[in-house]
Amino acid sequence: MNEALRIVVVAPDLAVADPDDEHAVEQAERSRALRIGLLENNFNLVATLPADVFLSERIAQLQPDLIIVDAESEARDALEHVVMATRDERRPIVMFTNDEDTSHVKDAVAAGVSAYIVAGLAPQRIRPILDVAMARFQHEQALRAELADAKTELRDRKTIDRAKGLLMQRQGLTEQAAYEKLRKTAMDKGLKLVDVAQRMLDVMDLL
Repeated sequence: MNEALRIVVVAPDLAVADPDDEHAVEQAERSRALRIGLLENNFNLVATLPADVFLSERIAQLQPDLIIVDAESEARDALEHVVMATRDERRPIVMFTNDEDTSHVKDAVAAGVSAYIVAGLAPQRIRPILDVAMARFQHEQALRAELADAKTELRDRKTIDRAKGLLMQRQGLTEQAAYEKLRKTAMDKGLKLVDVAQRMLDVMDLL
């Protein structure tokens, strides 16, 4: 993994209003341990942000390579903010929590979380966890791109087939002759075959 990987941590404020609140103190300590672990592993921790309505804007400004959600009881709310903040430009998301209630793990993964780690704050675990999260995210992005390409190819093929069918019907051409006519027009005009087919269909729709 690149040593300069830019990371944003989404977490509650480390300040504890009530020092007698053991839960708040514990959460602040584990959050602090996470940030120290990132620095010890030579990651570039560019910011720690609260999960609020301004998160999308701040992430857009910072352009991090990876987002870590450090949350416990409010994990669901924090995750919803992060998912909303990354819906237009996907990024790998890693969730660290000590909350053993795993009832929303499936929802978290479906929402785009690359790794959901319970009690995984040991410094020696941070780098391999983030390595795996980045690899999984890149693999999923490649699959998404392949699926998008396949859908585009299928849509283009249907458009060309419709244009061929129109030429066969209107001009009495064979399928091969209709295809050759579309291809020659595309070559003569310096256009893609599907663009010529779509233009023909658009014209026919107007007539």
